[in-house]
Amino acid sequence: MNSETITADASGSWMLGDLKVNRIGFGAMRLPQRGKALIPDAVPGDRDQAIAVLRRAVELGVNHIDTAAFYFSPLRSANELINRALAPYADDLVIATKVGPHRDMCGEWTAHARTAQELRGQVEENLRQLGRDHLDLVNLRIVGADSIAERFGALAEMREAGLIRQLGVSNVNPDQLAEAQAIAPVVCVQNAYGIGLRPERDAFVRSCGEQGVAFVPFYSVAGSGGQAGVTSPEHDAVQAVARAHGVGAAQVRLAWTLHRGPHMLAIPGTGNPEHLEANIATGTLRLSEEDLASLEVAHRAAA
Repeated sequence: MNSETITADASGSWMLGDLKVNRIGFGAMRLPQRGKALIPDAVPGDRDQAIAVLRRAVELGVNHIDTAAFYFSPLRSANELINRALAPYADDLVIATKVGPHRDMCGEWTAHARTAQELRGQVEENLRQLGRDHLDLVNLRIVGADSIAERFGALAEMREAGLIRQLGVSNVNPDQLAEAQAIAPVVCVQNAYGIGLRPERDAFVRSCGEQGVAFVPFYSVAGSGGQAGVTSPEHDAVQAVARAHGVGAAQVRLAWTLHRGPHMLAIPGTGNPEHLEANIATGTLRLSEEDLASLEVAHRAAA
């Protein structure tokens, strides 16, 4: 597959409320470091290369970038890299961030924000780092199955005040989504999902589509490796499909998520310009029924 002239609009588009995005976006988690992310002693990545990757992503039609204030390593912050690379921002560029988790200045994880004041502080920190007067999309990231009403309600109030344009939820179950929807519109669910990763969530993925809610899978390439990236041998079925199409396993995994429904939005992250272009080119990768059946076996193998 030739990725040289393929742009992100080849993947189709989806409306996040009143925000139109191409279905292949970009995740910023891997930009601040090389190797494992979200750890205190992460190895800072190359600043110039990170900025170049961001600018190239936008040149190739990416208009949905996922980030967070807690995406940082010593010397590098994803939000500030985005600010440096892309400000002043294009009118059609949607920058999605998330609140809830928190890391201290040394990079250690601390307690999740649970009060309106704590969440407001995180929203304002994202605004400061990104250099904006409002946030396009804020996802409330959850840990656990308890009620999210108070926290989501606080974000809904900030939306009414004009600090946030659209709201989403992350790492949630169907009951938590419904709880949030009773408070304010929810445009997306951002959960871990991919081939062999959380097959028990298949019904929830379909349900989101039926409700017109975007599903934004994270770790769809890394799978169980999570923030460390790919750490285990690739499934034989994924390798076979990749060989048949002349692409990498990562591109097959991304294409598979897009085939799960028109509401699926991919946010692959990379600091490598070549990987970026290959990921964006996935928007034109069409998997056959035979491919999908073979990949379904790989997906179900983890159930």
